[in-house]
Amino acid sequence: MSDEAPSAASSRRSFLKQAALAGAGAAALPQAASGEPPSFDAGANGGPLVVASDNGAPAAEQALTVMANDGEALDAVIEGVNIVERDPDDITVGYGGIPNADGTVQLEAGVVEGKTHRAGAVAVLEDIPVPSQVARLVMERTDHVRLVGQGAKTFAQMHGVETQDLLTEQARRIWVEWKENLSQEDNYLPPDSLKDPALGAKVREVQRHYGTIHCSALTPDGNIGSVTTTSGLFYKIPGRVADTSVVGAGLYADNDVGAAGSTGRGEANLKNLSSYLIVERMRDGDTPEEACLFACRRIAENTQVPRLRNDRNEPNFNVRFYALRTDGQFGGAQMRGPGQMIVGDAEGVRRVDIPGLFDDE
Repeated sequence: MSDEAPSAASSRRSFLKQAALAGAGAAALPQAASGEPPSFDAGANGGPLVVASDNGAPAAEQALTVMANDGEALDAVIEGVNIVERDPDDITVGYGGIPNADGTVQLEAGVVEGKTHRAGAVAVLEDIPVPSQVARLVMERTDHVRLVGQGAKTFAQMHGVETQDLLTEQARRIWVEWKENLSQEDNYLPPDSLKDPALGAKVREVQRHYGTIHCSALTPDGNIGSVTTTSGLFYKIPGRVADTSVVGAGLYADNDVGAAGSTGRGEANLKNLSSYLIVERMRDGDTPEEACLFACRRIAENTQVPRLRNDRNEPNFNVRFYALRTDGQFGGAQMRGPGQMIVGDAEGVRRVDIPGLFDDE
């Protein structure tokens, strides 16, 4: 627990590390990583640890800066993702995110504090570029965990959070192109000229690599903060809520064990509570990478709808996980093909390869 003496906490971390190295609780997983996973003992080296999704390098850098100045883990990760939330060139998070089917940008975010097990979240939030800040306000200034829609916006305005039109010109043009080419049966007509290839390339690039941002941090004294934030599925049905704001699905943190977060197909995480599953697997001795692969396998086993499986009877979508443990180990995995995650520690901010449960198509 958070009020344990340092010696007790150290003993628990030592036990977890020894159990993982001995393979306690580890399942026989396909494409498991070879060799020892990279590790960083925050307490021994006097520095913090950050893990993030592969679009999270700016967030990790800012989080390390905050913690270097004795900032709390949750402060660090929120200030980190705020950079991406305010970036108009990232079309999957915050300001500039791709709108829903009606052309309205609706955002979602969740935060968890590992020390107190408090959490806050917002969904279907409009006109607020920094939903992670509102999620924290829900955690700290209400007796609730999640607010949605107009209620979330009104609550944010009550606390003076900035508002603005979130639909950038780039996002609007991408949405209009989708709308005009959605069907030959409706009355929307695309322009006579060829479609803008730059817009199409932008959408394909972001769909392949990004979509949502997750960031978790561990301070030298063992406190964890975790955040996931997104503008959600492109052209989603208005009102759709993803896994991002669901504690246990899009993110989870516990100072006694570690933290996990996710990007990718939110519906898969919602039905499997994957982030909570990863933390519990680490509690039983899995390394972060083993736990993330286990979550991928659980999703694969539970995906039985034919339209979600390929001709090899594997899930045809991707989902990615990022995790850290309180002994300083970190790792990740994804459903399809190898990928990367962002790690920040005493060695700096860098990309780290993560395995896939199945080969990419």
